[in-house]
Amino acid sequence: MGLVTTHHWRTPVEQNPIRIAEILLGLKDVNLIGVEDLGDEDSKTPLRVHIECLGERPKCPVCNGMSYSKGSSLVELIDLQSFGRPVRLIWHKRRWVCKDETCIAPSWSDVDTRIAAPRLKLTDRAARFATRVVGRDGRSVSSVARELDCDWHTINDAVIAYGTPLVEDPNRFGEVRALGLDETLFYREGRYRTQKWSTSIVDVMSATLLDVVPGKGGAEPKKWIASQPREWRDDIKWGTLDLAGSYRAVFKEALPNAVLVADPFHLIKIANTRLDETRRRVQQNILGHRGRGGDPLYRIRRLLNMAKEKLTEGANDKLTRFLEAGDPDNEVATSWRAKESLRELYTYRDPDLARDHLDALISDFTDNQRPPEVQLLGRTLKSWHDEILAWHRSFVTNGPTESMNNLIKRIKRIAFGMTNFANFRIRVLLSAGKPDWSLLATVTPVTTHISSALGS
Repeated sequence: MGLVTTHHWRTPVEQNPIRIAEILLGLKDVNLIGVEDLGDEDSKTPLRVHIECLGERPKCPVCNGMSYSKGSSLVELIDLQSFGRPVRLIWHKRRWVCKDETCIAPSWSDVDTRIAAPRLKLTDRAARFATRVVGRDGRSVSSVARELDCDWHTINDAVIAYGTPLVEDPNRFGEVRALGLDETLFYREGRYRTQKWSTSIVDVMSATLLDVVPGKGGAEPKKWIASQPREWRDDIKWGTLDLAGSYRAVFKEALPNAVLVADPFHLIKIANTRLDETRRRVQQNILGHRGRGGDPLYRIRRLLNMAKEKLTEGANDKLTRFLEAGDPDNEVATSWRAKESLRELYTYRDPDLARDHLDALISDFTDNQRPPEVQLLGRTLKSWHDEILAWHRSFVTNGPTESMNNLIKRIKRIAFGMTNFANFRIRVLLSAGKPDWSLLATVTPVTTHISSALGS
């Protein structure tokens, strides 16, 4: 047991038991009526803390006349734990009626949003706690529900109610210079596991998730961009994308002044895909079956996709030997060199040199003497010519958009999947949308989403 210094002994200590209980309760302007403890010392049975509002008798909201009490009703609210015990706050809500019998005002009850927001089953402080640990700290709704000894819907309703004003804060994101779009799987629906998608809208310079919209087509992103202020749209200089035609159409229609930037990672990925397609075709043509463990081309499938500069001397020798053994017409070798030549494009920092290199690649790849997969890669380069070269002026990529997708998948894993898009949107924006968490203490919850099952 630690010693108490002289300084601490001189500190005023509250000794009134009622005042001590009120301090521990932590609610101002309420009267602590009493505490029910129906369990033993180690019991998980909730403590029941009874309170009522203090203050003067309210005036009639219609005629401003005097009112009188016509009794009270008990409202049970879920509160934060107390010393490891679950707590229920029993609010004795008085009901008032106007003394003037001719007044048309209906009766009304005590209202104190410092105790609890309307239509929620959690106290205000418990609801703000749940929003913070679920939204910012990434805890699952079910784990918080277990901690507070309540059901999943009670916690989720509070997170949505208090999280909505945080993600809808008009100052959550400001000027955006480079906008990124990418799709991520939302969930699978029905017997045949039909894929339902969502599109992430990201500020790639600040790595902020601006919003998510349903689907992976262009309609919803266009609608979202069109809903933003004209000045905000005019400030966007770059649009990054993963060579998806639907998102290119979104930018061209919704942000015609933005310069499109093809993501380098996805372009090199396409080159690797064409190389792998060449290897598979040659394998089938020569051996008549898919790759097997002893086949030369199958044994170097991973080396072919590695960057040339990362190959060790032994790996480079192995690559050379097995290409000679399994690629008699040098088609796989040609595709590999095409991939490496395309990678070299991103070593340039001068836009003019990059343009010359890309034009040479297109001319070489589209030659009808090249393997069909290389010709297809050449046509892709030609189709995205300007977007590819835009990287050498902007140096922005769609990488932050991909990282936002990883955060979204993390939230889905924590939740063991989601099917309600409204819940999904709030949860991922609380996690990756960089809301101002200092506002949580003062935001007014939005409770219009609460179902009538709560008695509303």
